[in-house]
Amino acid sequence: MPENSGQEKTEPATSKRRQEARKKGQVARSTEISSAMVLMVSMGFFYFGGGWLFWNMSEFIRGIYQNIDTLRIYNMTDASAFSVDVIYRLLSVLLPFLLPLAVAGFVANVFQVGFQFSKEAIEPKLSKLNPISGMKRFVSLKSLVELSKSILKILFIGSIAYLTVKSDMNAFPNLMLQEVGQIIVFIARVSLKICFFVCLGLIILSALDFLYQRWQHEEDLKMTKQEVKDEQKQTHGDPKVKSRIRSMQLEMGRRRMMEAVPEADVVITNPTHLAIALKFNAQEMIAPLVLAKGAGHVAQRIKEISAQNQISMVEDKPLAQALFKMVEIGDYIPAELYRAVAEVLAYVYRLKGMYARE
Repeated sequence: MPENSGQEKTEPATSKRRQEARKKGQVARSTEISSAMVLMVSMGFFYFGGGWLFWNMSEFIRGIYQNIDTLRIYNMTDASAFSVDVIYRLLSVLLPFLLPLAVAGFVANVFQVGFQFSKEAIEPKLSKLNPISGMKRFVSLKSLVELSKSILKILFIGSIAYLTVKSDMNAFPNLMLQEVGQIIVFIARVSLKICFFVCLGLIILSALDFLYQRWQHEEDLKMTKQEVKDEQKQTHGDPKVKSRIRSMQLEMGRRRMMEAVPEADVVITNPTHLAIALKFNAQEMIAPLVLAKGAGHVAQRIKEISAQNQISMVEDKPLAQALFKMVEIGDYIPAELYRAVAEVLAYVYRLKGMYARE
């Protein structure tokens, strides 16, 4: 359905619409949850392993400066060997810190939307380079909402950080009288304290943002009534065409049923509302067979055909109701109705014998 159709999107998204959006990478995801998770893991690492990271980085930097006078780089091979050695030693120190952060970010995304790899989401699209459409996205309502959220988040987190630092400002003048190590410990303690309260604030923000993202995602996926109808036509076919096909099939089945009525041995009636045509051949059948059945005008038509072909009609209201409810066209009657039907057939055969003698 074209976007300029003028119809409002009031209908909830169908399962097909949701699947297509998920394939395109359009899911309800909050970046605040990832930020909160990464900050929590970082804070935990610095709290339990901050000392290890500090001393290893100190040893790494000290080793470079202590050996700088013996460093000799005469060609690209020497430079490459030195660079590889520095990168290897740096990664050996930073990887224990970076890996948990990567895992935290991955887990945060999987927790929100499950494991989903969208090829379409990472494919480059030339339409995104269009400056006109880019300006429309820049000044859209969604971008203004995101800008407002960012400003509120900065104010909220900044207020938490300010209030936390304010409680320790009285200790700042005394830092001038302390050693470098003590100053670093003080800074680390205050930093962890700030991170802790900021993390609590981010958890609250991430929960609110996740609820908002889910609501916004549902609003974006909503469909117009015409879109729902078009999707149903594509998925299940046009209801009018299906109804026409079904009516034609019913009509063909009814015609075949009426053509089989002349072969019946007896028609059991209600007497006015139901009619069931039965046939029995002891040499070929295990039980009487229902050739046709119907109610209302169909029953009347069965009785008319029976009269035209001189087929016996027997009025038995309980038996007619039981046969109509229990047996489908083309099926044998159930064992519990053998006795009642046998009595009817015996009566019909006696009548036929009497007519034959006459």
